[in-house]
Amino acid sequence: MRQSSLVVVANRLPLDDNVAPDGACEWRRSPGGLAGALHAILEQTPATWVGWAGGTGQARDLPDIGTLRLRPVPLSEEELRGYYEGFANSTLWPLYHDAVEQPVFDREWWLAYRAVNRRFAEAAAEVAEPGATVWVQDYHLQLVPQLLRELRPDVRIGFFLHVPFPPPELFMQLPRRVELLRGMLGADLVGFQRPQAAHNVAQLAAKLLGAHGADDAIILDDRVVRTGAFPVSIDVAEMRTLNARPYVVNQAHQLRHDLGAHKRVLLSVDRLDYTKGIEHRLTAYSELLRDGRIKVRDTVMVQVAVPSREQVESYRGLRDRIEREVGRINGEYGRVGEPAIHYLNQPFDRADLAALYQTADVMVVTPLRDGMNLVAKEFVAARRDDSGALVLSEFAGAAAELSDAFLVNPHDVDGLKETLLQALAAAPEDLATRMKAMRDHITSHDIHAWARAYLTALEQSQALVP
Repeated sequence: MRQSSLVVVANRLPLDDNVAPDGACEWRRSPGGLAGALHAILEQTPATWVGWAGGTGQARDLPDIGTLRLRPVPLSEEELRGYYEGFANSTLWPLYHDAVEQPVFDREWWLAYRAVNRRFAEAAAEVAEPGATVWVQDYHLQLVPQLLRELRPDVRIGFFLHVPFPPPELFMQLPRRVELLRGMLGADLVGFQRPQAAHNVAQLAAKLLGAHGADDAIILDDRVVRTGAFPVSIDVAEMRTLNARPYVVNQAHQLRHDLGAHKRVLLSVDRLDYTKGIEHRLTAYSELLRDGRIKVRDTVMVQVAVPSREQVESYRGLRDRIEREVGRINGEYGRVGEPAIHYLNQPFDRADLAALYQTADVMVVTPLRDGMNLVAKEFVAARRDDSGALVLSEFAGAAAELSDAFLVNPHDVDGLKETLLQALAAAPEDLATRMKAMRDHITSHDIHAWARAYLTALEQSQALVP
């Protein structure tokens, strides 16, 4: 494979799971996902993406997607269970999300995680041309920066953590905390969604590695590791173009008719994940119906839960609980032809999501913890006018930017109920003021601004102590 001056290293290649009959690959887009975030940047920029293509066994060669070359990394069944389902998503994911679910520590998972991270680092070293920029993405590959530095000290290495980074007292629970921290700090620039994460890392580096310096410049092993907050965003221009497509406009009208032209529509779009607060949201909605504060004849909820990590036991249990609760709510409060909740456990394409965003009166984004949450930004960008309300968790990274949303603590079910009612009852002029302010912000802080800010900072980062 030819070498590239820009190499992206991420757990998954940005491929749609359904390859076209002629063998062509299509870009994989999921609500709020990494591939969607990077699509606008890499669509016209020559680069190589190193990642897993899905499935197990030997990795096959893949055709380019436009100017993007693909370098697949193979995983065995055992590695998939240990590295991905195990250490990444049953140890790191829950711990990094404030231990909403109890993390599991398994020594065999660590061995798989370390071996797979080395394979990713070797693949990146192979495809990076001399002096290239290598941009490593997220918690799955936290050891890659240091491993890559040992293999290719000539390249410039960036690492971006899309999920939250936990407070020191939680991170300290990890049996392999030193290796994980040193692995991440092998980068020249470590980017986070929020400034607090950089502060947490600086504290840990001093405690565990004897580093010194400041939150934004950690001095370790005669190197300066730059850190900073770079809130990720969306392609606002693409969403506006999508909004204007006749299919999207017509689909939004049809959805409004099907849901009830006179009804107020509450919408949530999440990956099916315990961090997203879906169960708390259903409890709040159910209690509002129970108390008669909203009624099925004039309000309906649409919950999209995109399937996720279906091989992980805790996710299967979550799906079962949610489906039972939706069934109970519809059984108690629904009427013939009028369910209280429309529940959709299926993937959605971009056009249908845009139509849903346009249909909603209130978008309910209430994760218990989230690095950013791009669905909230997609909703704001998708509105064709200044109508609509956004109810947003205080614990989503997006809350720091979208302060004109109706902010809520999703752990407080009574507070969530009152906030939903406030959003439903808000005056049109109040909603217009809020929506315009949020739209103005994401327009000037879109995905291109995020990429420019991060890559410029990486280019300016220095590997040696001044």
